[in-house]
Amino acid sequence: MTPRPEYTPDAESLERILKRLRAPGGCPWDREQTRETLSRSLAEEAAEVLDAIDRGNAPDICDELGDLLMNVIFQAVVAEERGEFTFQDVCGGIIDKMIRRHAHIFGDAKAETAGDVAQLWEKIKAGERKDKPAPQSILDKVPPYLSALNRAEKLQKKVSKVGFDWDDQAQILAKIEEELEELKEAFASGDAAAIDDEFGDLLFAASNLARFRNGKTSEELLRQSNRKFETRFRYIERELAGAGIPLEEAGIDRMEALWQAAKQAEKEAAGGEKEDA
Repeated sequence: MTPRPEYTPDAESLERILKRLRAPGGCPWDREQTRETLSRSLAEEAAEVLDAIDRGNAPDICDELGDLLMNVIFQAVVAEERGEFTFQDVCGGIIDKMIRRHAHIFGDAKAETAGDVAQLWEKIKAGERKDKPAPQSILDKVPPYLSALNRAEKLQKKVSKVGFDWDDQAQILAKIEEELEELKEAFASGDAAAIDDEFGDLLFAASNLARFRNGKTSEELLRQSNRKFETRFRYIERELAGAGIPLEEAGIDRMEALWQAAKQAEKEAAGGEKEDA
């Protein structure tokens, strides 16, 4: 398709395109969209960005960031139609916030380390909240719309700041073992509600360990395991297809043997450095 010179590669042009699509005589699909219908794809687009980042694929990251940006601007266009705010308001708000919260760059505050910056950030945010109704709990600021794993870690991080935390990883591992034993007892009892309760406690304890380690989040680790599972099962599918064996007829023993072969192939591809999962 021939490039349109009136649309330069910037956010302003993207906003103008979306407004044209929403205008009378524009795209029927775009004109039907509401804040609520658009919100359904927003989380998906963010997830696709994360997946591209996990895969380290720069072209895909670029493409998915574009999709995400389009969703952000689309929401602002809808808001402008409703007389609420504009995309410029969105940009102005975040620019003001970035300048305000980086007083060590744009002001006279001092911050030499990342830890200093974090403390300054909390101090500035506390000032921003002074005119707002006082929260009833320190947990009120943890968004309820996060994924369960992300929210678990943020809840834990909040209480850790006031000293409600573990001393070391060994204590959390012991807690995980304790929760696992309680889950076994619940299974032995046959009480479905108790099983659900203990299973949730086990997941919460496991996410606590990820948070305490201060490395990859439990969400990132689970995505990593998802990719590993998918890679290994695709190996099973390829091997069975090559042998002319329908997947449904392979049987668990044959598939388990291929699963182990997939793990071995991973180790060999990594030069034997990768430990078994």
